[in-house]
Amino acid sequence: MEPISAIMTEPTAEELSSLEQEFGIESQQATPDEVVYSPLDPERVYHSSDWLTLETEEGEKTMKVGVWVFVDPVRLHKLIIREKTLHVDEIEVLNPLVSKLRRADPEYYKRFMGLKLVVDYPGYGSGIVARIPFETDPVGFYKWWRKGKHEDKVYLNLPNQIILFQKVSMMDKKVMLKKDLEILGK
Repeated sequence: MEPISAIMTEPTAEELSSLEQEFGIESQQATPDEVVYSPLDPERVYHSSDWLTLETEEGEKTMKVGVWVFVDPVRLHKLIIREKTLHVDEIEVLNPLVSKLRRADPEYYKRFMGLKLVVDYPGYGSGIVARIPFETDPVGFYKWWRKGKHEDKVYLNLPNQIILFQKVSMMDKKVMLKKDLEILGK
């Protein structure tokens, strides 16, 4: 799968206008004659109608935060979650951003969500947060995730893999794959 930056393009003026109308964003990207420069202020909580200037491949661009959600959701999310340099209103900005991430870059979304992702797991009528069977039924989760070939459904980082492998190793070592036992050094 191509990285999101390779497949995303800058929206046209018409697309920005459409986003503004659809999501109630009142203003678009600043025009060159508007001297709007709003560098990232780590002390400020941003709302969708606030201006924000970010560096892009074409240079600095200033747009409303609500427009940035649609133009570059992964980058905005990284500023909020990983770098913790951008603070936003959860309801007005973060919730729509996470929803947009799910569609814009499913792989990034899956890695970010990890065990918080809702999955279809045997024995439950509807979707369940992956952490529940991970914690309550490690052997069953291991069989479903690793042996059932559902590794593409839930991303487990290395620490969570080791936790799972340790629990399964103590409970029912014979169900484990050789490569997983090697990770534990057993």
